[in-house]
Amino acid sequence: MTDAPLILWFRRDLRLADHPMLAAAVASGRAVVPLVILDPETEAIGAAAKWRLGLSIADFAAQLAGLGSQLVLRRGPALAVLEAVLAETGAAGVHWSRAYDPAGIARDSAVKAALKAKGLEAVSHPGFLLHEPWSVETGQGGFYRVYTPYWKAVKDRPIGAALPAPKALRAPERWPASDRLEAWQMGAAMRRGASVCLKYQAVGEAAAARRLADFIAERVDAYKAARDFPGREATSRLSENLTYGEISPRQIWQAGFAAMQAGAAGAEHFLKELVWREFAWHLMYHTPQIAHANWRDEWDGFPWHGENEQAEAWRRGMTGEPFVDAAMREMYVTGTMHNRARMIAASYLTKHLMTHWKIGLDWFADCLTDWDPAANAMGWQWVAGSGPDAAPYFRIFNPEGQAEKFDAEGRYRRRWLAELSRAPGEAALDFYAAVPKRWRLDPGAPYPQKLIALEAGRARALEAYAQRDAAAQATGIA
Repeated sequence: MTDAPLILWFRRDLRLADHPMLAAAVASGRAVVPLVILDPETEAIGAAAKWRLGLSIADFAAQLAGLGSQLVLRRGPALAVLEAVLAETGAAGVHWSRAYDPAGIARDSAVKAALKAKGLEAVSHPGFLLHEPWSVETGQGGFYRVYTPYWKAVKDRPIGAALPAPKALRAPERWPASDRLEAWQMGAAMRRGASVCLKYQAVGEAAAARRLADFIAERVDAYKAARDFPGREATSRLSENLTYGEISPRQIWQAGFAAMQAGAAGAEHFLKELVWREFAWHLMYHTPQIAHANWRDEWDGFPWHGENEQAEAWRRGMTGEPFVDAAMREMYVTGTMHNRARMIAASYLTKHLMTHWKIGLDWFADCLTDWDPAANAMGWQWVAGSGPDAAPYFRIFNPEGQAEKFDAEGRYRRRWLAELSRAPGEAALDFYAAVPKRWRLDPGAPYPQKLIALEAGRARALEAYAQRDAAAQATGIA
């Protein structure tokens, strides 16, 4: 037994309540040194996600200060930083919340092995997911490849009570030096878009709790019926806060489950969406190649285009398809995109424009403040047809038909497309304030012509699919 301090290595778990790592450290009675490391793995994330992470770090540092503690910031490879802080503080070990992505697992495994070899504590805790990926198995003992059976396997599993936030944290006798967050320049790649995007964020644990409470009180009952209409305020918007661990999935599950028991019509569907995120991480853990390669290898020979001018027009929200362009502009301005719109934008790129899903995945990773590597990868491959539990390739979303069904009054399109309004609103104009000047976009310019006729794009995609299918059957892959 020792009374030496513990280093608490925070990553995407920037909250106080329902935090297994933090609760275990407080229960030990030992002093704690909260630490955030800007390591190469974190440096590599996209512009919007990195900027938004910086906002979350600043909020969390203020929360810790309120408990008589402080957040230490260091930049560099994780193991080197941890070894330095251990030496400076005399700490006996390091605790962290688990990661499940390939790069995170590799980093954490190396850190754990190195620290244990020196006789130091190296303890990982749950907290990012409701269910550890290895804890959900099929009857045959393997992992789930299809969502519906996965949902059935976990929907009745008991979820423990959320852990309370600590009221104080014991400080170490001496604090190590800390970087200044401003010196990290987390928003450098956002350039002028940062000031625009900022007003659309809800940063921190308190904001996340308010979002959840408002959703449960006002919108969960109608969630299933209204969630697909992007012009309505019908969703929880908690994906942003989940991404940085400003709220735990258990807190969300408990609130949604209580609403379901109280008779809220849309609550179960809301819980299914939370479990869809779980399923994405279940797949990434068991098949990490999903992030960079076709999950179904029979798609490896599919004739998707690489980088091209039409893909660039798609990125800029200038395809001539109003529903698609509204979606792309919403993401560039706010850092998020309505889920229905994500499907339309992804289908248009991969099918009408025949462009590889990886190009879309990378752009979303750079622009989303709610970027989740597992959900992003599974979502893109689901739409493209190359992934697990995928939509059939011949399911090609027609942007015009989708707009008629889910944005019949044009509210969503008018909000984001200045060209379609005589008096554009703030959101539509924010797009032009956020984009790079080199794009030379003008809200007074005419709306662009269609890149491709929808029926022609559909026919081309179906023909490519038919040829792929025939080739796969000939080689025995299908």
